[in-house]
Amino acid sequence: MSISVDSTNKSDASPARSGQVSGRSRLGQLTGIEIMATGSYVPEAVVANEDLAELGCDSEWIVQRTGIRQRRRASPEQATSDLALRAAEQCLQRAGVSPSEVDLIVVATITPDHATPSTACHLQRALGCVAPAMDVNAACAGFMYALVTAGQFVANGSAKCALVVGAEVMSRTVNPADQKTYPLFGDGAGAVLLRATEDRSKGLLSYTLGAEGCGGQLLSIPSGGSRMPLTAEAIAAGDHYLRMEGRSVFKWAVRVVSDSLQDCLTHARLDIGRINLMILHQANMRIIDSAVSDFGFDRNKVFVNLERYGNTSAASIPLALDEALTSGALKPGELVMLCGFGSGLAWGTAIWQL
Repeated sequence: MSISVDSTNKSDASPARSGQVSGRSRLGQLTGIEIMATGSYVPEAVVANEDLAELGCDSEWIVQRTGIRQRRRASPEQATSDLALRAAEQCLQRAGVSPSEVDLIVVATITPDHATPSTACHLQRALGCVAPAMDVNAACAGFMYALVTAGQFVANGSAKCALVVGAEVMSRTVNPADQKTYPLFGDGAGAVLLRATEDRSKGLLSYTLGAEGCGGQLLSIPSGGSRMPLTAEAIAAGDHYLRMEGRSVFKWAVRVVSDSLQDCLTHARLDIGRINLMILHQANMRIIDSAVSDFGFDRNKVFVNLERYGNTSAASIPLALDEALTSGALKPGELVMLCGFGSGLAWGTAIWQL
């Protein structure tokens, strides 16, 4: 999800909320799992705000309203599985694990290569693994859903080495004529490799997954499914592009981020001061700043790469996580808060002990 608060649609149809999100989603713990390695990939083509001027997009408006300065664009011959493959290969290489050792693949994406087969199956074939493979569609919360799903398989012994990937080619879902939505999205992929560990202090000290489908119309691609098949008329109307009621989604996101972070802290019996780093979905700097302000959290402990990549949906969190680990901003043994939120409307928040 990526949000501009100056959306021309002023509807305030965001889901009604009272109290914290724990009343609408379960809180859990999933320990005894660890991240063996991470990996990431972004396409070579860099599109700066200034490059969008010919579309009528104002560079300074984009920075002021979102914090985004540039984003990456996949080449015409690249599909989502191609980006996922590059991130996965880097992850496996860093872990010293061969594809033959991977026994589960979960890919989070809303931009699959095809409606079927799944992007995960394309990735499985390309890697040469012999493993079950499936996609998870939860938009910008997708990586968190995939992480918890794969973690459950590892924790209960159903998988020994699980590859979790968030990958998107979001540039093909947005209308170039939509000056307030088109600049927000970018393409990329991130991956993590999970395995079981006897150290029960590691893993998800708390997590929550939730959804409020009553707000689904606020952020959607109307055409291309069984409800509204892709026709010439639908394409002419632009119904195959992402549509967003920015103001309503922004208000919902601010609430759900704050509530779910607090729920996870309470469930884990932790004070915010114990958290070493916070990685929120890279959608909009105003949401990130609001969450930091609500908790009085040290702004220097909030990891942000939004200005360079834009909103990469399900790839957002694993891209940031990989960069935080490889740069030394996050170290083994530390606590990181992760939060994804977006279309569905859905969210996933967790505290991970590395």
